[in-house]
Amino acid sequence: MRTITVKRTLKAPIEKVFDVLSDHANYYRLPGIKRSTLTKKGKPGKNGLGAVREIDVGLAWFQEEITAYQRPTRMDYLITESRPPMAHKGSSIRLEKTPEGTLVTWTSTMRLDVPLLGGLLTPLLMRKLEKGFAATLKAIDETLA
Repeated sequence: MRTITVKRTLKAPIEKVFDVLSDHANYYRLPGIKRSTLTKKGKPGKNGLGAVREIDVGLAWFQEEITAYQRPTRMDYLITESRPPMAHKGSSIRLEKTPEGTLVTWTSTMRLDVPLLGGLLTPLLMRKLEKGFAATLKAIDETLA
């Protein structure tokens, strides 16, 4: 398993940042995401605890379940199915109000679950995810600014 953490301070208020990060319906506007679908509603609200969503990023596809939902400070999720196959320990997005706006800390732990090649390819996947998380936060910052 490998863990990545991406931190970025966004200029927008914490509530607005949380709402964009938790709303699957707008993910298509984010870098690299082709499609996102809510397959099971959560509580409170459709994107809350227990929600299941599918994210299509072209060569990869994920089904993830929201495992913690505390508006506006925390959202965790677990990838339950994926292409390519992954073993996912979980991801957490934490938000903290700061004088500059909102500090977002996005952490994810996983590995590619591919025989023989998984160990070699996991570091590449994690670098790609790290860049993807950073690009997502940058796009949200630019959209909300």
